[in-house]
Amino acid sequence: MYSGSYYQPVDEHRYKPTAHASGAWDTEELHFSPLGGLIVHAIDRFLAGRPDNGLALARISYDILGRLALEECEIRVETIRPGRTIELLEAVALIAGRPAVRARAWLLASADTSAVAGGPGDRLAPPETLAPWPMHSVWPGGYVASLDVRPVTPPQPGRTTAWLSTGLDLVAGQPVSALASFVALVDTANGIAVRQPPTDWFPNVDLTIHLHRGPVGRWTGLDTTVTFGPTGHGLTSTVLHDVEGPVGHAQQILTVRPMPGADGP
Repeated sequence: MYSGSYYQPVDEHRYKPTAHASGAWDTEELHFSPLGGLIVHAIDRFLAGRPDNGLALARISYDILGRLALEECEIRVETIRPGRTIELLEAVALIAGRPAVRARAWLLASADTSAVAGGPGDRLAPPETLAPWPMHSVWPGGYVASLDVRPVTPPQPGRTTAWLSTGLDLVAGQPVSALASFVALVDTANGIAVRQPPTDWFPNVDLTIHLHRGPVGRWTGLDTTVTFGPTGHGLTSTVLHDVEGPVGHAQQILTVRPMPGADGP
């Protein structure tokens, strides 16, 4: 029996979640964050089974199709649009035989563009200089309890910047890329800057990540803003960081409506 991980491998394509993967909206369901990282891990394994063509993941978008039961999942990956410099992959996570998440990943050719590299480059304060925040006092579930959260400034409704890391492996007994480990923490952005009590309002239905370079290190930095519109929709927008600076952006669309039995504001 493995311990100290979010998932245990069952076979080449199937994985069993541990209690550490349990969700915050519902502790009987999966938290999407480690499942998002697991899908990147499955893509990594798919790519490792063929000759290296120098392509790197630059965007991945996830559509959450329904309830994420805390059960064994199967992940299947296929090429949708092959190419030497641009390629599109699709990964489907099935739970109880039904598609639960559908993800599409664009891979782009890598080259040395350091001579023209540029953009906003402010680094966040190093996580080692910051005090931990007990995020589990706001959210339940095994996943949130597994995190080391270091806010750069005190968390505010709708606006928080924080570092996250975990001492757990994504998949027990398997090497996992820095990218998969990084992505496995990104969906937490939707929970670090809540505008309303998290037990009262519905969650996000997707996650899209754009990267202008690959992340390094064990920390994921989330500079997050949550906006609620007046007609039942919202948006979680995040600038993604590693310890060397910004690496990309993440967006999550929200369905802003009370949970069953909640009164709302």
